[in-house]
Amino acid sequence: MKRRIPNAITMLRILIAGAFFAVLGGYRFPEQGILWGNVAIVFFVIAAMTDFVDGYLARKWNVVSMFGRLMDPFCDKVLILGTFIYFAGPRFSVEAWVQNDQLLTMATGIYPWMVVVIIARELLVTSIRGILESMGHKGGAKWAGKIKMIFQSFALPLILLLVVNCNPEKNEDVMLFINILAWMLLAITVWSGLPYVTGLVAVMRKDT
Repeated sequence: MKRRIPNAITMLRILIAGAFFAVLGGYRFPEQGILWGNVAIVFFVIAAMTDFVDGYLARKWNVVSMFGRLMDPFCDKVLILGTFIYFAGPRFSVEAWVQNDQLLTMATGIYPWMVVVIIARELLVTSIRGILESMGHKGGAKWAGKIKMIFQSFALPLILLLVVNCNPEKNEDVMLFINILAWMLLAITVWSGLPYVTGLVAVMRKDT
């Protein structure tokens, strides 16, 4: 039974993530579906909490399984990458005029090019971990990756909270804070991938 509980919590996270995206679909910046936006925040926080609960229980009860090692990062990526994609989507776009040219800015501070960089980081790290494990080396999550996940779990719902309830389009200080959070998310996510790269380089040098 103890072996099944952490895995069940992991799978619950993917269901909660699905509910989060479904509810978030009812929101449109700035004023359409504010209630749905706030409910979505609650779902995200619950989903993020399950990530820490299942890992804690698996380690406490010493029931870390292959299923958990596979599905835990998968569920994390669905929640986090899906949120980034939604944040860079049309529901959060804001029309702006610069020298008679109409431009689209993002109320979340997250732009499509940022999402490309973040997804590229995830694909690179996944590939490196696969290579290291195939060579007999440990490819598990490093401390930088854990810091990244903690910050993402805090910053993403905070951005959504500010966007839904504080109308950054009319509040420059709020928009500035959102942009700072967005750039910190990008920087920490990219930085967290560097230990994997340096680890692969060290292994390749050692083997040669």
